[in-house]
Amino acid sequence: MTKTFYFFLPFFFLFTFKIKAQTEIFDNDPAIENWLKENHIRTLGLGIIDDGQLKQVKVFGEIKERISAPYNTIFNVASLTKPITAMVALQLVNAGKWNLDEPISNYWIDPDIANDPRAKKLTTRIILSHQTGFPNWRWMKENKKLTFDFEPGTKYQYSGEGMEYLRKALEIKFKKSLDQLAKELIFQPLQMNDTNYIWEQNTDEKRFAIGYDKNGKSYEIIKNTTANAADDLHTTIEDYGKFLVNILEGGNLSPKIYSEMIKKQVKTKENKYFGLGFEIYDLGNGEFALSHGGSDLGSQCITFILPKTKQGILIFTNADEGYKVYEKLLVHYLGENGRKIVDIETT
Repeated sequence: MTKTFYFFLPFFFLFTFKIKAQTEIFDNDPAIENWLKENHIRTLGLGIIDDGQLKQVKVFGEIKERISAPYNTIFNVASLTKPITAMVALQLVNAGKWNLDEPISNYWIDPDIANDPRAKKLTTRIILSHQTGFPNWRWMKENKKLTFDFEPGTKYQYSGEGMEYLRKALEIKFKKSLDQLAKELIFQPLQMNDTNYIWEQNTDEKRFAIGYDKNGKSYEIIKNTTANAADDLHTTIEDYGKFLVNILEGGNLSPKIYSEMIKKQVKTKENKYFGLGFEIYDLGNGEFALSHGGSDLGSQCITFILPKTKQGILIFTNADEGYKVYEKLLVHYLGENGRKIVDIETT
């Protein structure tokens, strides 16, 4: 099957959609179910982090016709894969086994850019902050080849290709697949037992939230046999919530590496930046939010965590129009900080 990738949709687009639902629906599960139907969303996974703990996990809607979605529904979370890959790299940096600023060319050079001297300028820092100069995906180019759109390290451009470039270098260096590295460094230590880059024999398809378009037509399930560093992670609200709670606790990183992760590496718009693996929203008064979203056919997901207040939210949907519920949920659960996030995206 040939897969069509969505761009990582900028939130200024997502937040232009206004929802008619009243705040009161969030205390009324049947009302939420009706709200989802109005917005053509079959399944919504919602996780709420408060006081540094995953306090609430709810999954609404149906996994199949007339079958309620279970608490441990498995979602394809699209580009929410990228923060996991970033943390694999940062764990290796933390252990002294990898270097943020070492040229990736020491381990891997893509054949498409083998004769381009800019290939030697690529580093893990540049990749994780999306400053490679690569397009999102090479197939978007007319010749389907990987090329540089600009000098690496000079500006921001979101790129799945960059993450895949890093994957190949890591796999060559450590002689392990990315999914093996992630299991050893993240999934097993955090007991993320329902999370994987690949579709394994023990993956429970009965719990998988099949994606749908706005007309209610289902998409084919992507069953990757090799890891994609940028896309198609499948996980649950509880599992990814564990990951984000761990980030709030410091991510098992040294203060030095953690500070690099949350450092504003490159500006993407006013009061918004990219760090290493996460977007950074500057909310003023020393408060900030770390975020990432995912957007594919039949998958619209987003997460935010606030390190100062130890709050967070996870929103997973299996619908092309799942982004329509973001704004109301953010403002309801994150309050004034949620409104600040929306304001950054709409100004």
